Amino acid sequence: MREDVQALDIRDVTANWVNAAVLEAQIEDRIKALADLAHTPLFFGRLDYLHSTQEGQRFYIGRRHVHDAEGDPMVIDWRAPVSQPFYRASKKDPQDVALRRRFGYTGGDLTAYEDEHLSDPAEAERTSRLLQTEIERPRVGPMRDIVATIQPEQDEIVRSGLSGTVCVQGGPGTGKTAVGLHRVAYLLYAHRERLARTGTLVIGPNRSFLHYIEQVLPALGELEVRQATVDDLVAHVDVRGDDTAEAAIVKGDARMAEVLRRAVRSHVTMPADALMVVRGSRRWRVPAYELEEIVQELLDRDIRYGAARDALPQRIAHAVLVRMEQAGEAPDDRVQDAVARNAAVKAAVKAIWPAVDPAKLILRLLSDADFLAEHADGVLGADEQKAILWTKPPRSVRTAKWSPADAVLIDETSDLVERTHSLGHVVLDEAQDLSPMQYRAVGRRCTTGSATVLGDLAQGTTPWATGSWAEALTHLGKPDAAVEELTAGFRVPREVIAYASRLLPHMSPGLAEVRSVRESPGSLEIRAASRDGDVVAACVESLRHEGSIGLIAADARVPALADALAAAGLPYLSPGEETTPEVRLTLVPASLAKGLEYDYVVLDEPAAVVDGEPDERTGLRRLYVALTRAVSGLTVLHAAPLPPQLS
Repeated sequence: MREDVQALDIRDVTANWVNAAVLEAQIEDRIKALADLAHTPLFFGRLDYLHSTQEGQRFYIGRRHVHDAEGDPMVIDWRAPVSQPFYRASKKDPQDVALRRRFGYTGGDLTAYEDEHLSDPAEAERTSRLLQTEIERPRVGPMRDIVATIQPEQDEIVRSGLSGTVCVQGGPGTGKTAVGLHRVAYLLYAHRERLARTGTLVIGPNRSFLHYIEQVLPALGELEVRQATVDDLVAHVDVRGDDTAEAAIVKGDARMAEVLRRAVRSHVTMPADALMVVRGSRRWRVPAYELEEIVQELLDRDIRYGAARDALPQRIAHAVLVRMEQAGEAPDDRVQDAVARNAAVKAAVKAIWPAVDPAKLILRLLSDADFLAEHADGVLGADEQKAILWTKPPRSVRTAKWSPADAVLIDETSDLVERTHSLGHVVLDEAQDLSPMQYRAVGRRCTTGSATVLGDLAQGTTPWATGSWAEALTHLGKPDAAVEELTAGFRVPREVIAYASRLLPHMSPGLAEVRSVRESPGSLEIRAASRDGDVVAACVESLRHEGSIGLIAADARVPALADALAAAGLPYLSPGEETTPEVRLTLVPASLAKGLEYDYVVLDEPAAVVDGEPDERTGLRRLYVALTRAVSGLTVLHAAPLPPQLS
């Protein structure tokens, strides 16, 4: 298929050089999409239908559609409707499938297959060993797709429609991130033209996470999906500072949106004098009361500040044209445009409705106590206002040490001035950690589109972490979104998730515990450790196993452990760097562990992880995240007593 595309001759089919350039770019994209991927088989399953319209037909199911030289299909895309029974058919509901076959691979070579005769009552239902093997395959390198192992409850979410927003609450190892990425791939298959026009975006918590997941969509043939963090979306200024937890909570509060709205609208000044417009030998007067009516009408419409400012000269010009017509003239649209550009009209607009620079507005709001008090009156308390005011106001936007929360405020202000462009679909992962104002920033990117929201309330590790999905979805602008819960765990061994779940009643009461389908006796070990050398020894022991190793520690402990690893001659990576057969150990600060996974995890000093956070609830949630990064085995090392919640 790739060679056919490469052999295309477009010299006689393009009208001009522009068409040729566009077509060449499309051909290059098609060639990239048809690239062979090492160790990635073209098909992983087969369906033999029993009755109905598919009687006697056999379909091979794979990551991509593959056809032969005549154009007849050889492999069916996993997203096609005919492939759906591969994921959802069962002994109870065979969906006219006589045989479902799964293929097993090792390094790209076909090594096994497994048959299920779904319509045969004599054959008992059983757990697929190939499915179990695929789930437990060692993790080396970036995240891989789960297209061969999607479960029925996951498939329902993946194939849900484009028009609705879906929120997925899923504990560690339930596959929520993979579900979100596969949902993007499915939507691009089912609604390709629409999403090609409107765009898709995947938002992750940090760059390490995005690097980890960046190969999933290309492996499924989707190359055009943009990936970003929330900080990337709101990068209107250089972020060089940080807020205290108290200030960040206030700046992230949804009430700040009203403060900003008031501050922006405060720039509008009601006209005190009449406006005189001179055209040729005639003078046209618009009285102050009529100008005031025009301004008040625009304010009452509550449209974007910039749109109203653009409309004001046309409204004034229309008032002048009415007077011209009353005087017997016959002005047309060109005259109205000329009046709108008149120097007197432009000067009046500048005085009544001046331009607003969002960054300068936030600079003034955080520097001028009186200005803040005027617009936060009845919204923020005196202590809250004091918390967000700068003690030493900077001289300019350029010299200010903006914080991430400040950048979000600037983004909100920018949207008040000019509407933010909306995309067709946005995937938001690790959503539980966002502030209300960050939810609003993401929601602005999908006001006319839909979203897939992924997260786990138990893993909220910021002081402003959301308390419920209903609250979060309201701030996102999608209050009617469907909330789905994934409770079956496929990554974390049962023994490990049961140990971590001891923390749930103390940090997220009411959340359902993840039920792991993986039994791995001996996957959890808890040891006393008196020195850093014990941690290094545990890493060496873990490296005897196949797969990736993660050493997770409180952020303050990372430098000491890095020195210990270096002294022992043990090479290691930082989060976001790709593991290789030569270097499989990654040293992970607890603050960056979320969303990552390793075959074996060595967790250093759980009490230090808890103590490294501003409050106990956040510390326990950080520890819960660290405890649930292991796929095959977890070793917990401690010199200090373990947190009592784990006993």
